[in-house]
Amino acid sequence: MNNTQTKTTAIFITLIALMAATRADHFGSALHLPDASLAVFLLAGFYLPRWAFPALLVEAGLVDYLAINYGGVDGWCFSPAYWFLIPTYFVLWFAGRFYAARYRFSLRSLVEFAAIAFAATGVAFLISNASFYLFADYFAKMSAAQYGNQVAQYFLPYLQSAFLYLTAAAVLHIVAVQVARRAAQA
Repeated sequence: MNNTQTKTTAIFITLIALMAATRADHFGSALHLPDASLAVFLLAGFYLPRWAFPALLVEAGLVDYLAINYGGVDGWCFSPAYWFLIPTYFVLWFAGRFYAARYRFSLRSLVEFAAIAFAATGVAFLISNASFYLFADYFAKMSAAQYGNQVAQYFLPYLQSAFLYLTAAAVLHIVAVQVARRAAQA
């Protein structure tokens, strides 16, 4: 295995482990870290080849299945809208791919990363919540405006959860690039 394959494998295993360890709790608690799935898909789009997207989708579905059927997690969110997590996660994956094509090791690029991640997370929030409203059959007596007002309170925690992991990944990336540059100069 060459150096690139080793890095790809290590990143893939890390992202799989992170999603598996955090997926059961969306916003976190005193005992659990918040769900890293949003960040995982964006980071996978940036770092990993295309085959990782379907692999991560399968993992997400499997983790949810196990959590609902064996882990005591309430299946309330599991509805026909669940299938819309595919485009939700694709938006994040695509944002990572889009950023990878533009990436340069610079402060400006870091600002671009933050803007792209913010926009993609916002679109992901809209897709997942609009589809839940439309297809979950829980909101027949609630107007779209009322639903929007109710779920708006979750946007900031949704964004914070993603950016917690994206910030840590950016810091690790910067450190890794600096270490590699110093090693190349030695």
